[in-house]
Amino acid sequence: MSVTTLDPRTALVVIDLQRGIVGLPTAHPADEIVTRSAQLAAAFRERELPVVLVNVAGLAPGRNEGPGMSGALPDDWTLLVDGLDRQPGDITVTKKQWGAFHGTSLDMELRRLGVTQIVLAGISTSIGVESTARAAYDSGYHVTVAVDAVTDTDADAHAHAVGKIFPRLGETGSTAEITALLPAA
Repeated sequence: MSVTTLDPRTALVVIDLQRGIVGLPTAHPADEIVTRSAQLAAAFRERELPVVLVNVAGLAPGRNEGPGMSGALPDDWTLLVDGLDRQPGDITVTKKQWGAFHGTSLDMELRRLGVTQIVLAGISTSIGVESTARAAYDSGYHVTVAVDAVTDTDADAHAHAVGKIFPRLGETGSTAEITALLPAA
C-alpha cells in the first residue's frame, strides 16, 4: 500500500548505514541510499521527530556460519557513515542480530518518546530492514518503508521485500512522498 499518512509521533529508523556494509556491492548505489536517508533524517530533525541510527556489531549467538561472515571485522566496520550527519539528539542503537528490536533498547526508547509509527531506510532490504519492519509490526507500530532509501546485496531479495513483504506490513513510499507527509516545521 502506498504511503497515505504519518502519525504525529513518527520516528525514522536507519538500518546499518555503516562503513562495513555501505562498502558492499548492492543492487542500487549505496551512496544514493545514504543521500536519501540523510534527506529523511534532516527532515525529521527539522520537525523535532526522533531519528534512530542503527549499526550492527557482530552476530547473534548460535550457529552463524554464513558466506562472508568468518574472521575478524575491520576496526571501522561498525562506524556510521559521515553522510548521515549524525546529531547529538539522534538515538543510536547497536545490534548483534538482523533486526533492530530484539536484544536492544529500541522499543523502550521509542515508547518513552510516544512513537507509534516508524519509517525505515537502510541496507540490507531483505535482512536488517525487513527484520526490523517485521518486529515493529509485531510490536504494534505502524510501519512505512522508504523504498528509494533501501537496497540489498541481492536484487531479487530486494524486489521481493519491496513488492511482497513490505506492503503486507504497512505502507511504502518514496523519500519525497514521506517528507511531504511530515508535519510542517
